[in-house]
Amino acid sequence: MNQKQLEKMNRQESILRSLKMLDFLTRSQIQRIHDLKSDRNAQRVLKQMEEYLNVIKDGEYIYYLNAKGRELVDCNKVRKRTGNVQHYIMRNHLYIAFRCPKTWLNERRIISKSVSGKEEIKCVADAVFMKGDAHCIVEVDNTQTMKRNEKKIEKYRILRQRNSFGMMAPHFIWITTTEHRRKELIELHKGLNIQVFTVADFI
Repeated sequence: MNQKQLEKMNRQESILRSLKMLDFLTRSQIQRIHDLKSDRNAQRVLKQMEEYLNVIKDGEYIYYLNAKGRELVDCNKVRKRTGNVQHYIMRNHLYIAFRCPKTWLNERRIISKSVSGKEEIKCVADAVFMKGDAHCIVEVDNTQTMKRNEKKIEKYRILRQRNSFGMMAPHFIWITTTEHRRKELIELHKGLNIQVFTVADFI
């Protein structure tokens, strides 16, 4: 195998590993994460990987691993085309905006018990990562109600009071759909360290 073929194989495997980690990725997200330069080049690279990928057309092409792709990168999780794909795409906007943190983990369960041990708080963050010594908590507000968001934020307040994130104040990072919801989320987080993006910030 020559150097060019080796580089092509390494790049393909790297893209498949990104899909293993992030579930679904748009063409432009793959292009940015893997520095594929022009749109035309990204389309060419992904065309060469057709045998490993499933594709959804929703505005732009969205890719996820098929059986052969999962086998190649030892992935047991089967992704399916559901109505919740945009949730993953929104989360990926933040992953890219924060420069693909090496500490990034999706769907992390955070559990804390009260001092008496009687009251337990459970919360599943859409993603977490570390920025220096501070925990960053990523949340996606796509289809859930604001009431549900409010309940989750209250759990985070209790977790913060219990120092579940260490001594450093955690950084809450949300992505939502509209300016109105951005304002509502900021209001609900009073006293907490928060940053809210909308999808429009990444278009």
